[in-house]
Amino acid sequence: MSELTSLTLTEMAQLIAARKLSRVDLIRAHLELIEKLNPSLNAIVTLNPDALDQARTAEANTSSELPPLHGVPLTIKDTIETAGLRSTSGSVLRRDFVPLRDAPAVARLKSAGAILLGKTNAAEMAMDYTADNPVFGRTNNPFDSSLTPGGSSGGEAVAIATKMSPGGLGSDLAGSIRIPAHFCGIPGLKPTTGRVPGDGQFPPSSGPYSLGAVIGPMARSIADLRLLFHVLANTSVGPPTKLRRAAWYVDDSVAPVTEETAKAIQTAAAALQDAGYVVAQTRPPHVERANELWLRVFSRASVVQLRQAYKGRENEGGGFVSWRLKTADDTPPPTLDEYIASWIERDRLRAELIDWMSMTPILVCPVGATPAYKHDTLKVTVGDVTMGTFRAFSYAQAFNVFDLPAVTLPAGRSKEGLPIGVQIAGLPFAEESVLAAAEVVEEAVSFVR
Repeated sequence: MSELTSLTLTEMAQLIAARKLSRVDLIRAHLELIEKLNPSLNAIVTLNPDALDQARTAEANTSSELPPLHGVPLTIKDTIETAGLRSTSGSVLRRDFVPLRDAPAVARLKSAGAILLGKTNAAEMAMDYTADNPVFGRTNNPFDSSLTPGGSSGGEAVAIATKMSPGGLGSDLAGSIRIPAHFCGIPGLKPTTGRVPGDGQFPPSSGPYSLGAVIGPMARSIADLRLLFHVLANTSVGPPTKLRRAAWYVDDSVAPVTEETAKAIQTAAAALQDAGYVVAQTRPPHVERANELWLRVFSRASVVQLRQAYKGRENEGGGFVSWRLKTADDTPPPTLDEYIASWIERDRLRAELIDWMSMTPILVCPVGATPAYKHDTLKVTVGDVTMGTFRAFSYAQAFNVFDLPAVTLPAGRSKEGLPIGVQIAGLPFAEESVLAAAEVVEEAVSFVR
């Protein structure tokens, strides 16, 4: 039944609506593939025991009009709450936590007819670029088990890339949808904050996190992202902007990128130009400040959240969480005035960037400096520059800091054959324009899939 798991999410929905695809067969095919592949990948950490029964119920629906995701299987990152289905956030503090209600984003998918296959692995408390935690261990990259799939939505990316799931939900505060999508060769969308409801996550997207933390869709095609996004946004989405101008860059002055990464960006820019976009190589204002601003605006919030969550149980944190708690004050925390000044500066620079983008509304750039790297990597080297892995993904962090929607999709390969993603970003709430540009690139670079 491999032909069923090879269908895109959109194809599944269309065939079900046309009464040409059994929901039971579809769910069973995915469960069989999970049983075969997941033991070595460790991407799906909790299965929905009622998935087949829910498929049988869906099969009995004889309505002439079906909701847009009727009978379609999906997976959900383990930091996002699902009623009756364990949601641990990769923390021993929540090892047995079973929510009573769905996160609003999950509820919208279910209302549209989706059937949850299960929950996917993540970094502990969504705190780093891995899918490794003390509850479930680590998830392996589908291209090479010695490599990380990225994170913190790494399990979701692996499940989708290996066809154990056609799509689902991740979350993103510093690239946590886009980096694993880049490492695993699939598309992923970071929406504008507020476009998709962000409640029902742990850690919650509150306080400073509310400026840049989002829930968003991951899938195997841009059409699938669009379908999921329309359901998640729960609103009519306007047409793409008529101003077809794009800027591309491969140097944000923070993190140099590999030659193959630069080539992938150039390929994407050329595809847009061939499609009629006016394209120029230029770096937008202030993206070089993103890494610094992320640390100044968001980093301290993670310390506060971890200290509150692990108070009195600090020794139960995994490797990254323990390190973060122990070293949090190695650098003195900012004063209140310093913190507010950073927040004000972020808002000013964001306004200036958005003003600049009024004439060039599409940006094309790397996701980060490198493709996937070995598990437990702390530093990467590009050319003669060695940098920490967080700095290496300054390109992804920029669109959280400045709250711009961004899609990642595969557009190249490394010398080792690993996927390389490109980012396409746009103005706030212009997800449709971003998806339209991404679809152009997807069609032009289908050879990399």
